[in-house]
Amino acid sequence: MAVSDNLIDYIYEPVRDDLVGVESNFHHIAQSNQVQMDGFLTHVLPKPGKRIRPAITLLSSRFHPNTGEIPILMATSVELLHIASLIHDDSIDRSSLRHGVPTISNLWGHNTAILVGDYLFATAAIWACDTGSIRVLRRFSETIQELSVGELMESHSAFDLSNTYKHYWERTYNKTASLFRTAAETGAILSGIEEKHIQNLTEYGRNLGMAFQIVDDILDFEGTEDQLGKPVGADLLQGTLTLPAILLMERYPDDNPVPALFRSENIEANSKRAVEMIQNSSIIADSKKFAAKFCDKAVLSLSNLAETRERRSLEELASYILGRKH
Repeated sequence: MAVSDNLIDYIYEPVRDDLVGVESNFHHIAQSNQVQMDGFLTHVLPKPGKRIRPAITLLSSRFHPNTGEIPILMATSVELLHIASLIHDDSIDRSSLRHGVPTISNLWGHNTAILVGDYLFATAAIWACDTGSIRVLRRFSETIQELSVGELMESHSAFDLSNTYKHYWERTYNKTASLFRTAAETGAILSGIEEKHIQNLTEYGRNLGMAFQIVDDILDFEGTEDQLGKPVGADLLQGTLTLPAILLMERYPDDNPVPALFRSENIEANSKRAVEMIQNSSIIADSKKFAAKFCDKAVLSLSNLAETRERRSLEELASYILGRKH
């Protein structure tokens, strides 16, 4: 099956009704009686995105019989947590646009964006509490810790040429894969499935999240400004060494524009040259091989689960993530 919106429709088909329930929850939250939040929530909540993380929660909850109501609560919490983290990221990075849409920090200022993000973190925690699972709430809290550590790792290592693969993998787990892990792990926990299968789905989420971020980092060089909603090579301009940039540093140790770029020398010219060197080499293809390995690990972790329609969706989701263009 081709990687397309048709594929995502196929993937979501087993949990389509539950995803409608998640969207309904967002509309309810957006119509909050908190007058001070009017406008902020309607700007970020009712716009349906891909909803990959709540879909993972819902699909992961289907390997053991349950009513399905509690996983919908957690799927809502997972997506709220994701949205809150994006608001904070955009504010910290001073991003004016996300996917071509003005950010809250752009429209209402840095301080307001941080407070709106905090409000959504707290709202996500309420929905997680409503699942009634201490284990789920603990994992939710651990995720916020990991997201914070990931953001700190990125900001404190900005413009640092000594960043290693180890640092990149740790940052990628904390910033992105931790929430994918939580999406799958909590869905499994709330389904009541046995522990070994909870661990199978936890590993699925972790590896899928690693692949997702690698593809994101590739798209920062491979995509267009219209697709990205930001300049091509924006991560480098912010001083962040992602996998393609690390490979660039490794393969061209002498004639490399990145050190000069990080010293703010001829920023436009050095940024353009770095992007062109990555695009005109095997670096993008080699980065995709790393993403493919994580996708393979994700799919392999499902091999002990029942061969259901939901398992097929999770397997196809790995293909979708590996082939996405935005």
